[in-house]
Amino acid sequence: MCLGIPALVLEINEDEKWALVDSNGATFKVLTEILDEKVKEGDFVVVHAGFAIGKIEKEEAQERLKLLEEIVSNA
Repeated sequence: MCLGIPALVLEINEDEKWALVDSNGATFKVLTEILDEKVKEGDFVVVHAGFAIGKIEKEEAQERLKLLEEIVSNA
């Protein structure tokens, strides 16, 4: 099973095709080269295996993060 994690875009490096993102307080770089849409600071993306694989709306990201938190707290 694959898991995509929602993350907030904090910074974009268009030359090197990466973004600095935050997911629940953890910040890390992800590659953006496979995205169909252009993203900017403040956007939310789904991250999988070090790649931003899609852009999502803020409400959807918050809902997914809440679900992930519930899963972890019930484990």
